[in-house]
Amino acid sequence: MADFGMDDEELEQMYQEVILDAARDPHGRVGDQADGGEDSDGDGVTIRVEHEACLAAESHQFNPTCGDQATIHVEVAPGEQGGPDLIQRIVWQGSGCSISQASLSIMVDLVQGQTVDHAMDLAADFRKLMESRGAGIEDEQAQDALGDAMVFQGVSKYPMRIKCALLGWEGMKASVAQALSAGREGDKGEKEEQA
Repeated sequence: MADFGMDDEELEQMYQEVILDAARDPHGRVGDQADGGEDSDGDGVTIRVEHEACLAAESHQFNPTCGDQATIHVEVAPGEQGGPDLIQRIVWQGSGCSISQASLSIMVDLVQGQTVDHAMDLAADFRKLMESRGAGIEDEQAQDALGDAMVFQGVSKYPMRIKCALLGWEGMKASVAQALSAGREGDKGEKEEQA
């Protein structure tokens, strides 16, 4: 990621501002009627499926170290005529520190509407970034693909904060795996009925 001639302190401050901005206005977060969620009984949100033809699943993630928690809901559109599966919709509900909330927001921006394979590649690159201990990743294509998620390079210096940043990404991967697994089971059942 280009540093635009900034010193380390200025760059770190810019990264912190991006994280705080993303946490203040989180993309993909649901929790009221306008966002696609409805309060079931005051205890939480029921996330409605918007695309009936999609494979839907969700995963609840909890980080006991910081108290972050999130339920990540995905709707995967099966690829037509052998084409790639797409993440048609990804939304989440949760609470936690600014790092977890910002990471969820930026992840939604990066994977919404993308192929499942591309989303999994992004998740793998983000994990490499988090394992870099502040050194970042050298692959310029991966840096470009991660876009705003590169601001978490500074977070990777702090082992206790890495789980905060990874929370949403792990939930996205688990949700997609569940959706695809359910789709395969459904296909298997249909084939057995036809036989």
